[in-house]
Amino acid sequence: MYLTFDTMRAGLAGRGMMSEAILGLTPSWLSAFNPAAAALETFAHATAPYNKPVFDIDGLTPEIVHQLPFGNLLRFGAKPKAQKLLIVAPMSGHFATLLRSTVAEMNQDHEVYITDWADAKTVPLSAGHFDLNDYIDYIVEYLGIIGPAAHIIAVCQPSVPVFAATAIMNAERHPNTPASLTMMGGPIDTRCSPTEVNIMAAEKSFAWFEQNMIMNVPHYYAGGGRKVYPGFMQLTAFMTMNLSSHLMSHWHMFRALEAGDTETAQKTKDFYEEYRAVCDMTAEFYLQTVNEVFQRHLLPKGEFCYRGKKVDLAKITRTAILAVEGERDDISGIGQTKAALDLATSLKKGQKNYLMVKDAGHYGIFSGSKWREKVAPVVRAFIRTNKR
Repeated sequence: MYLTFDTMRAGLAGRGMMSEAILGLTPSWLSAFNPAAAALETFAHATAPYNKPVFDIDGLTPEIVHQLPFGNLLRFGAKPKAQKLLIVAPMSGHFATLLRSTVAEMNQDHEVYITDWADAKTVPLSAGHFDLNDYIDYIVEYLGIIGPAAHIIAVCQPSVPVFAATAIMNAERHPNTPASLTMMGGPIDTRCSPTEVNIMAAEKSFAWFEQNMIMNVPHYYAGGGRKVYPGFMQLTAFMTMNLSSHLMSHWHMFRALEAGDTETAQKTKDFYEEYRAVCDMTAEFYLQTVNEVFQRHLLPKGEFCYRGKKVDLAKITRTAILAVEGERDDISGIGQTKAALDLATSLKKGQKNYLMVKDAGHYGIFSGSKWREKVAPVVRAFIRTNKR
């Protein structure tokens, strides 16, 4: 199926390139305000393949400070006197650049690091496997590179393994235990206000996911033969959830192009160039996440294990926690992230904080105006209050 999809995608991309070629031969005076030209441009953009985007934050290129097979640690400039902040990007089908707005905002007054997870189809089989245990290992190793008293923001999916890593480091009195942890729209307990995503995960059997969502990477990729959950499957699922909204967005883009409003059309283009740039996850990581987080709810039940040993969230005593949720989040429902505050039973009241953002969807809590105006100021204040 992976090979079939690649073939279909190549065919559509070819037709898109043909549309662009036709546009290039059309005189500018004729293409402006021309419905046919607008349709060709919309089609070309919708069918173009999108590779890993670049951060491009005020001309700042992040440096790789630590390399591992399944993800690098990036830093956006050294700021010796600033608080160190690790932003953990989701490993859920999109690249870390999806958090460009998050990084740009926090980089103003923090030394910002981010996890740059690899596209699994580019990782050779010789690199071994990668699951939730390995994810936790990577977080601990990254914190070791950053140093003591760092702060963490976990956006969506990584909330679970980062929460677990924080408990493990607290229990071990690890010298690089984070000073604070902010979890944003994370599936800590998906039994709370279950969304369509949560309901699907609960209704389907584990065997169904294993048989229908896992594919072999074609031989022409560096990771040929690796079993993965392809990024295009994730993208298809998300697009289908809000299909009418996506169709309407492209309709508005067409109308803007037809009217010669290139600025408005470009905003839509920019969003979808990022949104449609997807990457694969290893099969073992995806299936373990489905099974332990979305189906069996092991973390909130106190049954989540790391390397065969139960993770005790009550061991968290040195890391303050902030849970952030969006009122209209259709990925992680209200209460799912807040559940972390009840699970961290040893923290004092002042060490546990909660923010529910009115009218914000999933992406609104870490990107856009609501993030900048309503969330970031709270996160900054939380970090200042809990610095070591």
